[in-house]
Amino acid sequence: MSQKLRVPIKKLAEDAVVPSYAYDGDAGVDLRATENLVLKPFERALVATSLAVAIPEGYAGLVMPRSGLAIKHGISVVNAPGLIDSHYRGELKVILINLDSKEDFEINVGDRIAQLVIAKVENVDWQPVDELDATDRGAGGFGSSGIE
Repeated sequence: MSQKLRVPIKKLAEDAVVPSYAYDGDAGVDLRATENLVLKPFERALVATSLAVAIPEGYAGLVMPRSGLAIKHGISVVNAPGLIDSHYRGELKVILINLDSKEDFEINVGDRIAQLVIAKVENVDWQPVDELDATDRGAGGFGSSGIE
């Protein structure tokens, strides 16, 4: 069994919930709301979790939508994935949007609103060059491989 990364976490309010993995091997933990609000169709809001973390250098936090909320209610994270840099120490908040064209979406304290994934990231030393190496794909993008 591999050693787990230790990430200090601080509850900023009594009703904040320290996230945990639902199943062994899961990549993300659920973030929970610490405020009540209603998102009207196409409305977005910054939703509090009342948590702050100290992500180690060389890692980043990625805030992702929950698939169940997306398919059942049209709820997503506006800037998915939201990025938490290793030196950020403020409250984790999630920018949610209601993409359902007809139904309001109610958020209550304790509701699972997003997922947080901690991922290893590399610090890059950019090397300006006159030309890049050739590949089979080249500059093809945005559907260049077709749909079949």
